[in-house]
Amino acid sequence: MNYQPKRITLFAGHYGSGKTNIALNFAFWLKNLGKEVMIADLDIVNPYFRTADSADSLKEAGIRLISSAYAGTNVDFPALPGEMYAITEDKSSFAVMDIGGDDRGAYALGRYVDALNTENNYEMIFVINRFRPLTENASLTMEVLREIEDACGMKFTGIVNNSNLGDLTTAEDILNSLSYADEVASLSGLPILFTSVREDLFSEIAEKSGEEKLLPLKLQRKIVD
Repeated sequence: MNYQPKRITLFAGHYGSGKTNIALNFAFWLKNLGKEVMIADLDIVNPYFRTADSADSLKEAGIRLISSAYAGTNVDFPALPGEMYAITEDKSSFAVMDIGGDDRGAYALGRYVDALNTENNYEMIFVINRFRPLTENASLTMEVLREIEDACGMKFTGIVNNSNLGDLTTAEDILNSLSYADEVASLSGLPILFTSVREDLFSEIAEKSGEEKLLPLKLQRKIVD
């Protein structure tokens, strides 16, 4: 993938858009580029997938994980650790931020907005998935985009097309989502930074679409105690 990352990359989107899986894959991609990387989980509402579910894989890769002490538990407690400020203070490391779903989760980002704007070396990425009920067309997707922007006080700078059905995703599903992503980009005025593609479909999508901005995606698995 030919993409020049900013020092801080934030991923936000509607519940079920797959932003956590994208954030994780992006962090591993950065690490493979030889960067020092940290990933922060701002999802304080404890949805189904958590960055902390991949804690062992992140540690093995040498990626620092910052998340609530309650991550991966059934405790729904709105707490963020103090070390979260390392994202804006430690400029020797690239940082990936997994923002909570929808406008409710985006409120947690508010305390970091001033520092992010001061450094001005970030990408705020809107993760879209046309196969989710409330983002199934461009018009509905734009409503979610504006809600998140209003909640966190920051504007998106780019889009990631993560349209998928998990293990059931076919090459045709992804190819058919490209026009939807183009429409969202046109309505928002934002560029499509890349399209995510499950690893086993990557070669087929690259050949059929001619797209160069593709991120191979390894699906995160929920840890069940």
